[in-house]
Formats: sequence, C-alpha cells, structure tokens
Amino acid sequence: MIAYTTYTGTRSTKAQLQKAGWHWLMTPDVLSRNAWRRPIWNDGSPAPYALDNGAYSCYTKGLPFDPISFRKALAAVGSGASWVVVPDIVADGKASLPYSLSWLHELRSRFSLSLLPVQDGMTPEQVRPHLGPRVGIFIGGSTEWKLNTMRLWGRLAKEQACYLHVGRVNTARRIKLCQDSGAHSIDGTSVIRFPSTLKLLNGAVNQMHLWGEL
Repeated sequence: MIAYTTYTGTRSTKAQLQKAGWHWLMTPDVLSRNAWRRPIWNDGSPAPYALDNGAYSCYTKGLPFDPISFRKALAAVGSGASWVVVPDIVADGKASLPYSLSWLHELRSRFSLSLLPVQDGMTPEQVRPHLGPRVGIFIGGSTEWKLNTMRLWGRLAKEQACYLHVGRVNTARRIKLCQDSGAHSIDGTSVIRFPSTLKLLNGAVNQMHLWGEL
C-alpha cells in the first residue's frame, strides 16, 4: 500500500519522506504556491505524485470548486501523475456523482487512471458501471461514513479489479482498516503537520505490508 501526503517545501521533512518511500498528493492550491512545477526531492530528482482536484480544500475554506485552477493543474502536472481525482462535491453524494460523471469521459480519455470519488449516500450499484482498469475509487465523504462503508467499497474494487484509494487517513488504526479493505493507497496530512508521527504511521504501513504478504 502506497502512502501519500501533501507536498511541502520543508527540506528535513522531504528527506524523511523520501527515505520512507512516501509519495506526494498534489492539489491546485499547492501547485499555485510552487509555480505549477512537478514535485522534486532535495537532490532535484523527480518525486512520485498523484493529482487531487482540490475540491476538499475549497470546501474547508467555504469556497466553490475552482475548475479553472484544476484544469491548469492538469495541464501542468497531469501527464506525470500516477492518477487523477475526478472533480466532486464534498459530503453530498446525490449531487456529486452526476457532477463527477460530467468530467469522467474527458479525464478517462486523457489519463491512464482516474479515480471517481464516492461521497456520503452513494452506493456501489450507482458506481459499479463506471469502474474498470482506467477508473478506480477514491473514498472521500465524512469520517463516520468513510469508516462504516470502507469494506463495502473494498469489495466492489476487488470485484471490478479497479484501483482503490482512501483519503484522510491519519492514524495507525485507520491504516490497518484500509489495508484490510484492500486499498492500494492512502493519503493523510499528519506527517506534514506533525513530522514526529511519521515513524509510527510509516511503521504501520510497512507492518501491514508484512502481514499481507504472510
């Protein structure tokens, strides 16, 4: 399971994350602060990354989604991203799914892997027809809903043989739940906000790998 976190310019944190094998999750607001450049390590070598759409950041600031900045991010770094998150509407599954589907055809035709976000109230039956090798699942939504439905989405991803990512994972307990659900990757901001947590969380990720292999 691959662990992602928000890009930071702090050299000491970047060095620790590179050593631990973490990847970056880029967003339009982070890219705008970094001159729309692809992430690099301290030695100037390219760093692995994925591209989120920035909807959650807008949501936490009380702002509407910014499609212009998202398209600028796609043009700047989309071609090098491991995957791209389809635009969505946070915590409103009823409105989010049709909005995401309005973007999906374009992104699926341009990028090798797009992740369709699932939000509160959405069901596997609604999402199943759109999944496949080029379209995976990004589990968003409220924390309670995410935790209560994660295994359900994990079963769907396995059934459809598609990629599964879980957003906002910041504890060892949730890392284990993600691993048990079959997630291919997770993201969280704890290691950026509190660098001292990296050892614990990275240890949890690596231990889950070991258990999975056994």
